[in-house]
Amino acid sequence: MSGRGSVLVVLLAITVALVSGAVFTVDERQHAIKLRFGEILRTDFEPGLHFKFPFVHNVVKYDNRILTRNNPTEEFLTMEKKNLKVDFYVKWQITEPGQYYQAVGGDELIATNRLIEIIKDGIRAEFAKRTVQQVVTADRREIMDDMMASANETARELGIQVIDVRVKRLDLPDEVSDSVFNRMRQERARIAAQLRAEGAETAERIRSEADRQRTVILAEAYRESEQIRGDGDAKSADIYAAAHGQDPEFFSFYRSLQAYRRSLGSEGDIFVLGPKSDFFRFFKNPAGGASE
Repeated sequence: MSGRGSVLVVLLAITVALVSGAVFTVDERQHAIKLRFGEILRTDFEPGLHFKFPFVHNVVKYDNRILTRNNPTEEFLTMEKKNLKVDFYVKWQITEPGQYYQAVGGDELIATNRLIEIIKDGIRAEFAKRTVQQVVTADRREIMDDMMASANETARELGIQVIDVRVKRLDLPDEVSDSVFNRMRQERARIAAQLRAEGAETAERIRSEADRQRTVILAEAYRESEQIRGDGDAKSADIYAAAHGQDPEFFSFYRSLQAYRRSLGSEGDIFVLGPKSDFFRFFKNPAGGASE
C-alpha cells in the first residue's frame, strides 16, 4: 500500500472514531446522564439518537424498569423483645438519575444494599410498636404501607422510589412459637366461650318469651273456645226448647230414635231390659203412648 493510501485509511479510522464518539442512543428502558469530566450536564434524554463531544462528554445509562431485590431471612424484635423471622422482597425504580448518580455513583449493588437497610429500619420500627400476636394476626398490608411511607422519604435521597414491599414468610422462632400459639389458642377459646355463653343467654331469653307467648295464646284460645261452646250450648238449648214446645210428641219420638241409634248401632251390643220398658214404647205404640 502506498503512503497516500495509508494516510487515507488512518484519516478514515479517525473520522469513524470521532463520529461514533459523537453519537449515542438511549433505549426506552434506560435513563441516560451526560457528564463533562464528572459534572452532570443533562439527565432528561428521550429514547433515540443523541450527540455529544468526543473525549469531553461521556454518557452513563441506568435501567429505568422496576427492579426486584430479595432479602434473605432475618430476625426482627417485637414490642415484647421477641424475635420474628422475616423473609421479604422489595421492588424499586430509579426516578431521579442525577440524584442516583450523586448518591451511589450509579452502582446498583450499593443502591440496593442501602435500600434494604432503609426497609429493614422501617420493619424494625413497625414491629417495635406491636406484639408478636399483633404482628402475626394483623393485616400485613397495613404494616407494609406504614413502613413504605417512611422508607420512601429516605429513598428519595438516593433518587429512587420504593414501589412495593412484600413479606413472603413470617415465622416465629422455635423457642417462642409454642407459647405464642398457646396464648392465641387460649384467647380464641375465651372468646368462643364468651360467644357461646351470650348465645345461650339469648336462646334462653327467646325460649322464655316464646313459652310466655304460647301460654297467653293457649289461654286466649281456651277462653274463646269456652265462650263459643257456651254460646252454642245456649243456642242448642233454645232450639230444643222451641222444638219441644211446637210438638212434644214428635220431639219425644225424634229423641227416642237418636237414643236407639246411639245404643244399638254397634255389633254385639246387649241390653237387658223388660219388654214393657218405657225405652221401647215407640216400638209397640207409634203414637207414643206409655206402655201398660
